[in-house]
Amino acid sequence: MKTFKIGLLGLGTVGGGTLNILQTTLTEIKRRIGHNIEVRIIAVRDLNRARSVDVSGIQMTTNPEEVVSHPDVDIVVELIGGTSYAKDLLITAINNGKHVVTANKALIAEYGNELFALANQNNVIVNYEAAVAGGIPIIKAVREGLAANKIEWLAGIINGTGNYILTEMAKPGADFEQVLKTAQALGYAEADPTFDVEGIDAAHKLTILASIGFGIELQFNKTYTEGISKITAQDIQFAKQLGFKIKHLGIANRTASGYSLRVHPALVAQDVLIANVDGVMNAVMVKGDHVGPTMYYGPGAGAGPTASAVVADIIDIIRAQSQNIEDRVPGLGFKAEQLAQAPVEAIDQICSRYYLRCSVNDQAGALAQISAKLADFQISVDQLHQEPSLEDSEAVTLVMITDKVQESVLNQALLALTSLGVVDSELQRIRVADLG
Repeated sequence: MKTFKIGLLGLGTVGGGTLNILQTTLTEIKRRIGHNIEVRIIAVRDLNRARSVDVSGIQMTTNPEEVVSHPDVDIVVELIGGTSYAKDLLITAINNGKHVVTANKALIAEYGNELFALANQNNVIVNYEAAVAGGIPIIKAVREGLAANKIEWLAGIINGTGNYILTEMAKPGADFEQVLKTAQALGYAEADPTFDVEGIDAAHKLTILASIGFGIELQFNKTYTEGISKITAQDIQFAKQLGFKIKHLGIANRTASGYSLRVHPALVAQDVLIANVDGVMNAVMVKGDHVGPTMYYGPGAGAGPTASAVVADIIDIIRAQSQNIEDRVPGLGFKAEQLAQAPVEAIDQICSRYYLRCSVNDQAGALAQISAKLADFQISVDQLHQEPSLEDSEAVTLVMITDKVQESVLNQALLALTSLGVVDSELQRIRVADLG
């Protein structure tokens, strides 16, 4: 029985969870793979910090370079986060002939093309299941489980913090700032929540999913990103009255001229399964041309779920050692020469239905003016709701769901509406995600 030796970069929440699994479940793992796994060295910031896991017998260091250059290490597991320094460390590890496992979604989304090319040159593997949706094996599902399909689209709740905030905002009396503070107190949101609430974290994950789903190069810089900080409790209640829930989605789909990659709030019909994924949970829907729509659900973060994905990646690397290099599963699911440099559409090129909310002067003919102006742009209204404004006794709140229209046309129409003089300039617009 061969022993594969692991070097850990980081022993925080996920690092500690990874070591715990390797210590408590090793007997079962050895039964699965027929090999032993030993953690040889761990890089930490503070050698004297109290640990929740047993590190006796393991070499500890404050110098990550020792891990990626250690002669006995077969697999480097990167769990320190960040991009620049983590990238440099993994480049060193790969050049030293070491396989790599990482949970670092930003690193893969922004530098994955470079890392996978380098790994291919050095005949090593870079695995990253834990980088997207924590404990949900979505990378393996899309890359391998659905390999017989042409992926048509995918859409996911891939940030638990944002999903928790929108779920709590549906409760009476809640608002964004209040719920965000609660999320921070519970540890769901960071002190600086920008990456979560403004969609950057989800955009990293969507970039990865789109790449393996469509066989295109990683293109994070072309992924449209919009957060949830402008969503109000009023929007959530109006959406409910119209038969929808508001979710913060990452959506990727094929288009006539390329691909669309976007992260933004979206109205989802209440009877669609993903609309009922609440709290900090994650879910991803994927539609293949043969299998149809499928959905994958589970915890998107936390020590146990994320570490479970990390250890599964270690196991996959060990199993792959008995394969010919050419027979290994490529990092992005397609051979490097088959990855397309495909065009990604600008957000104003998408076609969607839209939720619109605005404050309108309560005067005769105002609604007729609005309808006529929308008609000028050939935009029809599918649903309409109005009620007295809570903030202005001389105004009404108008909510509508449009039929499908190209976003560039809608933008022109919205500018025309605000110039009428009867519509408040603070006009809310949320895209509708028709998932089916």
